[in-house]
Amino acid sequence: MALKKADNKVKSRHKRKRRLILLGGISILTIVFTTYTTGKYWVEIYAKHQENKILEKKLNKLKKKEEALKVDVGKMQDADYIARYAREKYLYSKDGEFILNIK
Repeated sequence: MALKKADNKVKSRHKRKRRLILLGGISILTIVFTTYTTGKYWVEIYAKHQENKILEKKLNKLKKKEEALKVDVGKMQDADYIARYAREKYLYSKDGEFILNIK
């Protein structure tokens, strides 16, 4: 009978050890998986944040360019400005006018 009790205690200890090892392993795997997933998402968030900064800079440049183009559109509504612009840019001249290109 004493032998059975000792045998049962040993079996019980082995069961507890196996259970502890199994639960410890599952816990470690869960922690590693969670840490990896969290790290991966942080890297993605950081990359998107950097991309957002770059795109905001591009947007600001494009808005400034749009404003300049709107000013040019407004100027192009004036016939005198168009005539002066064509003479300067494309070397057009009025009748009897000579163009000297000095650089």
